[in-house]
Amino acid sequence: MEEKLIAPCGMNCGLCVRFLAMKNDLNSKGFSKGYCPGCRPRGKNCAFLKKHCERLGKGLLRFCYECQDFPCLRLKTLDARYKARYHMSMIENLTFIKEHGIQSFLAQEEVKWRCPDCGDVICCHNGICLNCKLDKLRQYK
Repeated sequence: MEEKLIAPCGMNCGLCVRFLAMKNDLNSKGFSKGYCPGCRPRGKNCAFLKKHCERLGKGLLRFCYECQDFPCLRLKTLDARYKARYHMSMIENLTFIKEHGIQSFLAQEEVKWRCPDCGDVICCHNGICLNCKLDKLRQYK
């Protein structure tokens, strides 16, 4: 897990299906997936919220928890969707980072999202390791 892959909204871009598809070059393996290097590496600050937040759009915040409006309505809405669909919370991620630091968060994520079979990363969007479980992913094509 890399610090640059933690978006201001608390999303760990290293767990995203589009990032992992790129990392594992799934298109060369017969899939048709969009690729993304992550919000910060592509200079977007936060793909989810920057259009709606002037502070994020201008890069004035490293993380949303630094804002006096944290958690704002848009972040709460995004968080609710991710909790319901993907069993993860960006607000909980941000609160943990604020209280324990980014390195502790990265260490926790490393354990939480590690594939028990190959040690790579499990995707937060589908619960599949895109390194060793491509047969399972093909079922969803």
